[in-house]
Amino acid sequence: MTGNETRILIVEDEPTIARAVADRLAAEGFGVDVAADGPAAVERARAYEPHLIVLDVMLPGFDGLEVCRRVQAERPVPVLMLTARDDETDLIVGLGVGADDYVTKPFSMRELVARVRALLRRVERPRPGIPEAADVVRAGPLEVDQRARRVRLDGREVHLTPTEFDLLTCLLRNRGAVLTRAVLLEQVWDWADASGTRVVDSHVKALRRKLGQGLIRTVHGVGYSLDAAS
Repeated sequence: MTGNETRILIVEDEPTIARAVADRLAAEGFGVDVAADGPAAVERARAYEPHLIVLDVMLPGFDGLEVCRRVQAERPVPVLMLTARDDETDLIVGLGVGADDYVTKPFSMRELVARVRALLRRVERPRPGIPEAADVVRAGPLEVDQRARRVRLDGREVHLTPTEFDLLTCLLRNRGAVLTRAVLLEQVWDWADASGTRVVDSHVKALRRKLGQGLIRTVHGVGYSLDAAS
């Protein structure tokens, strides 16, 4: 997806910020639409079918967390959350309801565009590492369909966000090995620095809530591993 093929929905109730973000993303070649409250955001997401949503947490009507929850229940779409609060609880809740990444206000437009492009690249590109023939990979009660990007646990389909799926498959193709947070940031998030370790931790917590606590092992002071015996 390039240029106007890529549609981005901006959900922000502050007109100055919404306009600035919309103008910058349009200048970068994206198609843009804007919603200013929770109910309008859900309706626009349904009608506009964006490839990505830039979503403020604090909104009138109902908040961005509820918007994310409702949108993801209908159709998986990458979500970049904007938050004025650098709070671990808010971050974990946001990622838990389906957000893929976050930017804390105030942010630079350059950073926002970089995060948007990184998210889109992750969704578009094929994931390396697992042979093409291995469309379906199993690990204990877990079944991962690489081609369809679907996950089942004990035969029951589990809804994962694009980033959660990529994190799971990264751990899966390195099963038994301990991956540091820096390595996960580079391979899953396309981040060249290790400044986003909380994002990794929060996504692991979200995966554990959906897949159970025993699948992903924490190696304290190092990183995470998918149990080779699973």
